[in-house]
Amino acid sequence: MSSLKSTLKILAERALALLPKAEEPIHWDQTICARWMHDGQHHGQLRALTPRLDQTFDGLLGVDRQIKEFRANIELFLRGLPANATLLWGARGTGKSSMIQAALAAYHDAGLRIIEVEKAYLSDLPSIVECIRETPYRFLIYCDDLTFEDGERAYSGLKTVLDGTLEEFGGNILVVCTSNRRHLVSEPSSENLETTTVNGEIHQGDAIEERISLSDRFGLWLSFYPYPQTIYIEIVKHWYQVLGKTLKLPDFTEEMAVEANRFAIGRGGRGGRVARQFVIDWMARYLAKIDSDSRR
Repeated sequence: MSSLKSTLKILAERALALLPKAEEPIHWDQTICARWMHDGQHHGQLRALTPRLDQTFDGLLGVDRQIKEFRANIELFLRGLPANATLLWGARGTGKSSMIQAALAAYHDAGLRIIEVEKAYLSDLPSIVECIRETPYRFLIYCDDLTFEDGERAYSGLKTVLDGTLEEFGGNILVVCTSNRRHLVSEPSSENLETTTVNGEIHQGDAIEERISLSDRFGLWLSFYPYPQTIYIEIVKHWYQVLGKTLKLPDFTEEMAVEANRFAIGRGGRGGRVARQFVIDWMARYLAKIDSDSRR
């Protein structure tokens, strides 16, 4: 009998080990950002994050119009007024994700909180809402780099979310997504063959109509384009000051501007991310040279 009890105890311990470990509940008065995670058993749960708060709207250059419209919409939301689901779309590295970071830095004291959700977990939104429905804070449901490949139909869940955001999910939820694609879904040229003309009017094919209907559910579209050279160099100078503020660096020169442009060409385009990467690369080479010279 004792042997049987021992065996059952071992089996029970093994079974308990397989159960998902419960995360600590989120205390939103102390946590301003969280991510919806899945464990190995496909159980979703919120996990607190410690975000950077050094990105400001003032540090975003060349996107003044986008900042103005984005902030106006967020401020409506924070006042408890109707606000539009927002799609930030355009070229990579041009400030889309940084806009979200800047919003958190600017408005977390006003009650703004962010929950990051991967595309694969958008269908979990009702479960997420249940975790935050009774809280006094206002949440951006944030999905970064959202794209759907041709034939993928996961965006049907996103349509439901966007259609029911205010009525079904409550007024303290606002969906914000970033994407490299204006319509979120790949656009094969073959779909243009489905376009027809009736009585002189152009009628798009069903696939195109379905795609447009998805992006139309975002009430606010903000487009981001590759920066012209002048703006790109201003961003490089900004990061040179920010990242080098504790170092004794030389003044920014025209030669460095030429190097920055060459760096951007090698990366395939000008953007804020590329500007920051160039400054880090330049500082690493500069400090390495200083160290080498000091050893001689």
